[in-house]
Amino acid sequence: MSYAIDAVLTGKARAFRGEEASAIAKAPVDGVLHVGFLGIDGDEQADLTVHGGVDKAIHHYPRDHYGWWSGELGDHVLLAAPGAFGENISTAGLIESEACIGDRYRLGSALVEISQGRQPCWKLGHRFGVATVPATVVTTRRSGWYYRVIEEGAVAAGDALALVERPLPGWSVERVFALLIGGAGKREPEALRLLAAMEVLATTWRGRAEKLLG
Repeated sequence: MSYAIDAVLTGKARAFRGEEASAIAKAPVDGVLHVGFLGIDGDEQADLTVHGGVDKAIHHYPRDHYGWWSGELGDHVLLAAPGAFGENISTAGLIESEACIGDRYRLGSALVEISQGRQPCWKLGHRFGVATVPATVVTTRRSGWYYRVIEEGAVAAGDALALVERPLPGWSVERVFALLIGGAGKREPEALRLLAAMEVLATTWRGRAEKLLG
């Protein structure tokens, strides 16, 4: 399975709300960019306690969802182009119900691995000017996901995102997001136990599974 990369996006940390900064505003970049273990050259995160790091090096949000969000939010200017959700990678054809934790893809020449879904925070609501956006992401599971970088490389818009390996086909991003963020884990303790021991799952989400079990 291979998907064309619509856009590669980066952003710098800048004033966002009051004294708080954010790099959620990403813009498409032309040309070839280096993909390192901490992300794509030129990209930043403002608060490294909750963003960035090896488990959240690259954020991917499906362009497939933009039409649905247009129906929900109306003709919002942010939805006219990729980057509305602070994503680094935009594609069509791959969504949370099909992408799985542990999936490995060639992203251009880099090798990346899905580590977790994207847990929304207040910044999405502030960016759109609609405070309920994060809650809607949770209830609809239109979360997007993060990659860790296994092998450094380079990527550009127009390159392919090609599936290399799918070791955990039963653990879609959508399912894991529902268990750990959407509240479904309360009814599936055995699934939480498996997630807590899942080495390819991001460290913070393994910890969340343990906490929910506790």
